[in-house]
Amino acid sequence: MSVLKKLVIRGAFWTVAGYGLGQILRFGSNLLLTRLLFPEFFGLMALVNIFIVGLNLFSDVGVGLSIIQNKRGDEPDFVNTAWTLKVIRGLGLWTACLLFSYPMAVLYNQPQLQWIIPVVGLTTILDGFSSTATYTLERHMAVRQLTVLELTAQAIQTAVMVVWAYHSPTMWALVSGNLVVSIVRLVWSYQLIPGLRNQFCWEKSAVQEIFSLGRWIFVSTALTFMAEQADRLMLGKLLPLDMLGIYGIALMLSDLPRQLTLALSMRIILPAAAKMVDLPRPELRAAILRHRKKLLLVLTLGMVLMIGLGDLLILALYDQRYTAAAWMLPILALGIWPRLLCATIDSALIAIGRVQYTTVGNFLRLLCTVGGIWFGYHQIGVVGAIVAVALNDLFYYASVSFGLQREGMGCLRQDLQATALLLGGLALLGLGRFGLGIQFSTWDSLLAAIKPSGIG
Repeated sequence: MSVLKKLVIRGAFWTVAGYGLGQILRFGSNLLLTRLLFPEFFGLMALVNIFIVGLNLFSDVGVGLSIIQNKRGDEPDFVNTAWTLKVIRGLGLWTACLLFSYPMAVLYNQPQLQWIIPVVGLTTILDGFSSTATYTLERHMAVRQLTVLELTAQAIQTAVMVVWAYHSPTMWALVSGNLVVSIVRLVWSYQLIPGLRNQFCWEKSAVQEIFSLGRWIFVSTALTFMAEQADRLMLGKLLPLDMLGIYGIALMLSDLPRQLTLALSMRIILPAAAKMVDLPRPELRAAILRHRKKLLLVLTLGMVLMIGLGDLLILALYDQRYTAAAWMLPILALGIWPRLLCATIDSALIAIGRVQYTTVGNFLRLLCTVGGIWFGYHQIGVVGAIVAVALNDLFYYASVSFGLQREGMGCLRQDLQATALLLGGLALLGLGRFGLGIQFSTWDSLLAAIKPSGIG
């Protein structure tokens, strides 16, 4: 357990450091490229990426999770069978890119998509042939090597795109970046663990074990994709483009804590729980809750600052055209709190092979998003739609919390304590702002966004 504790601490450090540096690289790249390329290029790449990400999520059978979670995750036959499935899936995804490129070009009236999608889709083949060493390292929480790989690949991708865009400001700058990062990951993945060379293998028992977990992963990731894209798809029809862009900024900033927590969940909490899965359930629960308590304290502090001071951050970074994002950010940030509570422990359900609870949670979240946005917008306008987005994670939390309780790993008491601490911190911060005369200057903007019931 002492060795595991050291791995957890070291892995958490590298995960947080890697995430922070990655965000800096991504933001810097975005600033440079937006000055070199036309906006429509980014719009086209957004369509391409959503399409390919959707294909990936709608075909995810949990190959990587199986290597991390399964007791046979270090056996060559199991790993090579998983790699074989990964290769087959990659080839299948590229075939789908070929088949759907023309319909996508017609649907969006963008002829370029007919060749951009298949070219960018080559990344699915490259990723399919990449080594399973990355999953093995995640299984053993060797996060430093993975962080170095990701940051180096991202830095090379940024350099290629910026240099290409500077000399030839065309779509190829963005396309080349996607291909280069996949090539770097493919080549580097085979250098991560000396002597590990994947080869084609088909062991029936391994296939059965992978698909036993994978059928739930498949449904869960598909529902996740639909739930996370439903708000933009619906609001794109309901809101004018400028308000949709403002919403996108608020959503991006509010989602940063969740993205970091999910990274910690997949690279630290899941492999750690998988290593302890043979412990009696009360001991497993106690070990997870003990370390989770420290993480929740840090998250609570961060969320108090984001929710309580988020409006000031928006007003400092953006001009008056984006004032509405200042009231959206605190609402959206408060709304992700239930998801943060889940992200710090729902990996334990994956570790014991109980993925169905997160699957049901994503389904409920999708229903809440679609129904909530429609109802909220038609009752009180933009504010109602934003509140509906903020509330959708409550349904995910309810499903995961039920699953944890049923599997003997309930954490409701700890969740209530953390939530009480969050609300108390927000109350103190609010009093502090009031005492210092720092008012919520976006109140008028919020009231202006409320419209009477029955708007069209």
